[in-house]
Amino acid sequence: MQPIFDFLFDQYYGYSTLFIILEVIAVIFGFLSVIYSKQNNILVYPTGIISTMIFVYLLWQWELLGDMMINAYYFSMSIYGWYIWTRKVDKEHYTPITNTTRKENWQSLFIFIATLLFVFAVYEYFDKWNNWTAYVDTFTTAIFFVGMWQMANKKIENWIFWIIGDVISVPLYFYKGFTLTALQYFVFTIIAIYGYKAWQKNLRNDLRPS
Repeated sequence: MQPIFDFLFDQYYGYSTLFIILEVIAVIFGFLSVIYSKQNNILVYPTGIISTMIFVYLLWQWELLGDMMINAYYFSMSIYGWYIWTRKVDKEHYTPITNTTRKENWQSLFIFIATLLFVFAVYEYFDKWNNWTAYVDTFTTAIFFVGMWQMANKKIENWIFWIIGDVISVPLYFYKGFTLTALQYFVFTIIAIYGYKAWQKNLRNDLRPS
């Protein structure tokens, strides 16, 4: 057991206690946010805001610019999503879960490509192409940007982007040395699969004739 423990958490021995505590808090609120998202609960946003605020600070300290931008984007989209989810489409109903339209698919593609170009430019400007993880980081950033935009607009396809991004992020964060965050993304993957199924059931119920 000790060799496994050392493999998973050896990198934390040199960290400051503050950083470890902050990462644990961010991971806990990240879990809560994804769980609330699966449940189609508005609390996804206040819990997500707390998690992303902490991760923006930590990732800036760790000089992981792509990951930091993901969380900064999450923060802004959480505010936008909070508004969308609480907006009534009529006197009784709030914004429902729906499938993406053809127009929204094109918008998603635009967000994906624009994000790739933007993150590439940032890494180029700060001369951060010093590891293969930077290229993967650029790709996952684009995936998560699309997922967050779709989730804010209650599009069921958002879960597909979360699942793909989470699966890539698990080994990536292990490689980077952030075990707690890697474990978080592993659990996120499982929750995202169940979230997709839950939203599908919700969508079918909404489409059922009353």
